[in-house]
Amino acid sequence: MDRRQNPPDYDVLIVGAGPVGLTLANLLGKRGHRVAVLERWEQPYARPRAVHFDDETARVLAEAGVADAMRTIGQPAELYEWRNADGQCLLRFDWSGIGRSGWPVATMFHQPDLERALADAAALEVSVTLLTGTTVTGVDDDGDGVTVAVDGPDGETTFRASWVVGCDGANSTVRDHLGTTVTDLGFHYDWLIVDVIPHEQRPWNPTNLQVCDPARPTTAVSGGLGRRRWEFMRLPSETVEELASEDTAWALLEPWGVTRDNALMDRHVVYTFEARYAERWRSGRLLIAGDAAHLMPPFAGQGMCSGIRDAANLAWKLDLVLRDVAGADLLDTYTRERKAHVQHAIGMSVQLGKVICVSDPAAAAERDAFMIGNGADPARALPALPPSTLTDGLLHRDLSGAPSSGVGVATFQPRLATGSHVGPLDDVLGPVFVVAATADPRGFLSAGQLARLDELGAAVLHLTPEVDVDGGVLAHLAESGHIGFVLRPDHYLFATFGAADDIATAVGDLLDQVPAPVRELDPQRR
Repeated sequence: MDRRQNPPDYDVLIVGAGPVGLTLANLLGKRGHRVAVLERWEQPYARPRAVHFDDETARVLAEAGVADAMRTIGQPAELYEWRNADGQCLLRFDWSGIGRSGWPVATMFHQPDLERALADAAALEVSVTLLTGTTVTGVDDDGDGVTVAVDGPDGETTFRASWVVGCDGANSTVRDHLGTTVTDLGFHYDWLIVDVIPHEQRPWNPTNLQVCDPARPTTAVSGGLGRRRWEFMRLPSETVEELASEDTAWALLEPWGVTRDNALMDRHVVYTFEARYAERWRSGRLLIAGDAAHLMPPFAGQGMCSGIRDAANLAWKLDLVLRDVAGADLLDTYTRERKAHVQHAIGMSVQLGKVICVSDPAAAAERDAFMIGNGADPARALPALPPSTLTDGLLHRDLSGAPSSGVGVATFQPRLATGSHVGPLDDVLGPVFVVAATADPRGFLSAGQLARLDELGAAVLHLTPEVDVDGGVLAHLAESGHIGFVLRPDHYLFATFGAADDIATAVGDLLDQVPAPVRELDPQRR
């Protein structure tokens, strides 16, 4: 079938208007693509859910158009402590300061505020359409595009899209149509989540606390500006129904000095914390992201963060495919990269959960002694985990075919100057490939390589003290023994090189891994 006879209504149709779906929509809209977001609920969900994001997530959200809003909806988290029932410190996580990505290391926030900011940003993108009260009833991928049947405010209709991304949560309709299996890691604990708004603000020391009390493991953290979040684990002697009652919630809050007289209970609900992930995140023209692709316990604060990373990874790859400068095979790297990366986040969350969810007093005492003996240092007191880096996918390879040493890490955000524009890398260059070196890369790349980089929209930088205005990049290169690097549009390190003669090799490897699509000849010109 000639796809010109059935052109798509949208380049990308996103199912689900949560943080992941809206972030992806904005990232694609800013690249000029026609995007529709289908949300089954007529009004945004007004209750809190996620309460934390990290600096890398903040960097992506800023690119999605909510940089100014983040400064008003979030509260930087300075410290996260774990204490035992006697108040002794078991672990201390220092979250103070600005992270490598140029934003606070950790931010506590109110999810409805973030979703409102993302929706407002989407409304400013002329190519993004948000359709609420619209339920997906059918998905048909015919190879040339996807037809999506919906039941909306005006009745039943269909939309045609080049690609469909399911950001529609743990019970994803798109995942069902994609047909993947889901791996369950067997972590299942029921917790009561209670969000409150105190009538008057008061200090909490520490602001973010995990109480590892075998009699009742409890979380007490900021829920964003003017809000507090408590989480209470269900005990073996309790039923879910007993724990879920409002009276139970108030009774559990009372020892914290929180009562009906001094606070408003915004939400109370029992969640089952789980750890699972889909094996395939793409089938044909269908993809999934966020909770549709993975679930994890909240103890590392990486659930929403992982979904936002999905959106960042997918946005630039869809952009290249939609601009017809890369083949659709590029999207196969999405599952390979993100599934391995999210398995690290899930593993970390589960390990933390196994420490927290101890209800046996003897086992808890043994745990406490070990952690106190290791100085409350997470690096010494927690199980060793592999670093959170990309280990597969679009990365520079050594002669054995394995990713080169040091690649796959999320890079820091320096301040740069190009012409009269001075500012953070993201503001100056945007989310593009970057080839940068202390020797001008243009002098070591062929005309064909430069033309292909231009087609991809890459920035080619000669790193001088005038360009690296704070000197951070040049200092890092000198310390590591490199003269330059190649960055991906999602700010992950594709390659480093130690000599000018290696620039062409690294760029050549990039271009081999992102080949131009094989374009069909127009039948009328054959």
